[in-house]
Amino acid sequence: MRRFDVSDPAFEAAFAAFLAEPRGAPADVEAAVMRVIDAVRAEGAAALIRFSREFDRVELTEESLRVSQDEIAEGAARCPANVREAIAFAARRIGDYHERLRPTDGAFADAAGVELGWRWTPLDAVGIYVPGGRAAYPSTVLMNAVPARIAGVSRIAMVTPPGGLKPAVLEAALQAGVTEIWRVGGAQAVAALAYGAGPIAAVDKIVGPGNAYVTAAKRRVYGQVGIDSLAGPSEVVVVADGANHPDWIAADLLAQAEHDPDAQSILITDDPALAEAVISAVEEVLKTLPTAADAAASWRDHGAVVLAPIDRAPALVDQIAPEHVEFAVDDPERLAGRVRHAGAIFLGRHTPEAIGDYVAGSNHVLPTSRAARFSSGLSTIDFLKRTSIVKCDPAAFRALAPSAVALADAEGLSAHSRSMSLRFNRDH
Repeated sequence: MRRFDVSDPAFEAAFAAFLAEPRGAPADVEAAVMRVIDAVRAEGAAALIRFSREFDRVELTEESLRVSQDEIAEGAARCPANVREAIAFAARRIGDYHERLRPTDGAFADAAGVELGWRWTPLDAVGIYVPGGRAAYPSTVLMNAVPARIAGVSRIAMVTPPGGLKPAVLEAALQAGVTEIWRVGGAQAVAALAYGAGPIAAVDKIVGPGNAYVTAAKRRVYGQVGIDSLAGPSEVVVVADGANHPDWIAADLLAQAEHDPDAQSILITDDPALAEAVISAVEEVLKTLPTAADAAASWRDHGAVVLAPIDRAPALVDQIAPEHVEFAVDDPERLAGRVRHAGAIFLGRHTPEAIGDYVAGSNHVLPTSRAARFSSGLSTIDFLKRTSIVKCDPAAFRALAPSAVALADAEGLSAHSRSMSLRFNRDH
């Protein structure tokens, strides 16, 4: 864990260097991913079966790649009642939020008499990657599948590594509207969704988090299919003043750190006593935390505590452009209103980031690695595409054509010019 003080003359350079430190991706990931993608494209299901044996130590057949409806129902039935109720509660809240984000079609006639409009239509098929390595994540299923269902996607194909089919994951898939589940993970799952492989038909877009190999595979297949983002390790910035309980802040920092040894948790505070108390609380919790191995590595290698005036916090948050930021202060809206770059903002002392991971309703699939500078969290809009609509009657065409012909001629595109001139001259 690094300590910074904005009053230190060396702060700017040291903090920028800290933020630039790489997190994640093994050096050989690209070559390994290309080998897998090429094999899946060439061999289809046979490659998926071979890689399942090589990477997952699981023997599958082309028939057993798909999780049957009976298996889904039987597995979901083993989900504890309280977890089933929590999944239903979360699904309703996520659905309500994302329904409000659904855009509407529109049309208008402008001063020239041209009718212009736009129409939103859902994607035909979406693939959802659900990790199955470190833990089972029913929340990931909900956050990816519910917005797709709200958008009107008719085919939602879920892929997850063999062995990741926990009852809660299957229950979430049922409630979220997943239409098919496949036992395949890693880069090979991304390749199967992008190009098709045996019984797995290709999709139009791939969403969902994964490790460095999954992310590299998504980068490689982009263009053949759409993707949500190139997700990196999780991040949180907690802005807290001295009125906070250090145990609460420590828990918030560790809630990100436990995701992955490469996750990043940063505390910004104006109170040196709170900073020291939080550091002590983190160390104390790590002694008994079940996920301490990952959390301790994350906190040691990528954690930071920054001493800064609270009014300086928004500028620091924008420099970090984090996935999540909490404002645990008396007037959080005042500071949050000055932040331009963050995937999600959590306001007040009783709004920990973890509530957004599950039941707040907003999405937890968010931009990482400073991508909040130019991208947004996953939503209904990501599963829709907008088509422009244009209609000219003769009078409207005559109003537009001379300028369009002049531009076409200036660009040297004679067929473009002719396409319009023929109609314009005929009318005259």
